Amino acid sequence: MTTISQTAGRSLRPSSSSGFFATLVTAVYALFDSLERRSAVKTLNELDDRALRDIGINRSQIEDAVYGQFKTELSRYL
Repeated sequence: MTTISQTAGRSLRPSSSSGFFATLVTAVYALFDSLERRSAVKTLNELDDRALRDIGINRSQIEDAVYGQFKTELSRYL
């Protein structure tokens, strides 16, 4: 009795189309991440200085805080 595997004729390498779609999905996620960060920067810029001070940043640190580059141990603004 002979058994035929369904994967016998398939390559183990991902096809170029799956690589394309993976790249496309990565680009879409990057776009949404960028739009979300821009929205966060805009929202924080609309706050007054007192509200920013309450969350521990000043106006010049907004973008660094949103993009994850803010170092609290280096900040002396409290």
